[in-house]
Amino acid sequence: MMFNSPATQWMRPGKLRRSGGCCLVAILVSLLASAPLQASRLKDLTIIEGGRDNQLVGYGLVVGLAGDGDSSAISTLRSVANVLQRYGLTVNPADIKAKNVAAVMLTTEIGAFLKPGARIDVNVASMGDAKSLQGGVLLQAPLIGGDGRVYAVAQGPVAIGGFLGGAGGSGGATVQKNHPTVGNISSGAIVEREIPAAFVRDNTVRLLLHNPDFTSASRMAEAINAKWASSANPIDSATIAVSLPATYRGRDVAFIADLGEIEAIPDTLARIVINERTGTIVATSTVRLSQVAIAHGSLTITVSSNMGVSQPNSFNNSGKTTPVRSTQTDVNETKGGFQIVNDPPTIERLASALNALGVSTREMMAIFQTLKRSGALQAELVIN
Repeated sequence: MMFNSPATQWMRPGKLRRSGGCCLVAILVSLLASAPLQASRLKDLTIIEGGRDNQLVGYGLVVGLAGDGDSSAISTLRSVANVLQRYGLTVNPADIKAKNVAAVMLTTEIGAFLKPGARIDVNVASMGDAKSLQGGVLLQAPLIGGDGRVYAVAQGPVAIGGFLGGAGGSGGATVQKNHPTVGNISSGAIVEREIPAAFVRDNTVRLLLHNPDFTSASRMAEAINAKWASSANPIDSATIAVSLPATYRGRDVAFIADLGEIEAIPDTLARIVINERTGTIVATSTVRLSQVAIAHGSLTITVSSNMGVSQPNSFNNSGKTTPVRSTQTDVNETKGGFQIVNDPPTIERLASALNALGVSTREMMAIFQTLKRSGALQAELVIN
């Protein structure tokens, strides 16, 4: 179930509307509550131990920035001097102007089983005071793994998906679209070293759950054993050990392919996630409540300040025109509502009660927190 303030006007702070969006949320909750649980493939619920991705990081220079590069960072100047020295040119860093050059950090992930010669995308981010990476080209830069070894080499033109235009400064104006100091090089890195990966050990494959849960692990093992009897054994909430059937010995890839197509129904924890920055509330269908009564009312105090002018009387040579500040205070208290959440104590009943109260998203967040403190909410409450 999702409550999203940008999409439903009735939940915006300060607006209490009971039509349209209010009914939409109630209908959505009803559909989710009545929909049957859907099974998912094991390849979507787990990863294979030994087949994980690995992070790579690197440092490089982006050139050709038409004056939008780093101003005078000593690290950038020394990097340019080192690059020139590779080509037999010895230059004093103090004599270099780096306005067309930006020092950047490179990040990417290399997947398991990638062979030398494969290409991967690279993220490029400025680490100095460059204004934009628009039109820049990354010079050849190594990408290093956590063990300090080079696994890929990156190079190529940077795409930032936006722009920065205008002179800026006093009397000038700038126009910016997206984030001009972060970009991407599609297929910009070539894999130079393969990361060893063994996904079958002693004729056993270990599946690692994306969302560890004992019930989910047990259901997945049962689904596997229904196809290959006594082959799967759940080790803990995050791991399932699967033995290769005799018919698949020597055909590891075929077994992994067939194993990933098996479907199981994962369990879902009772959880409500609240994002205060975006005004989003997401709750799972397993949320339960004790029988509870909810009352809600809000008080709004508005203080406004206005500037007026006091004019002297006509033909008064000694009078002065004086600015006068006036302050006005308004107090608005909405009527509180009282709703009882009856059986069955589900998230659907709670949504109906909150809809009847006509509360905003911000007020709904406060109600969820109060329900949790009262002990009536049997769910994990996560606030971001």
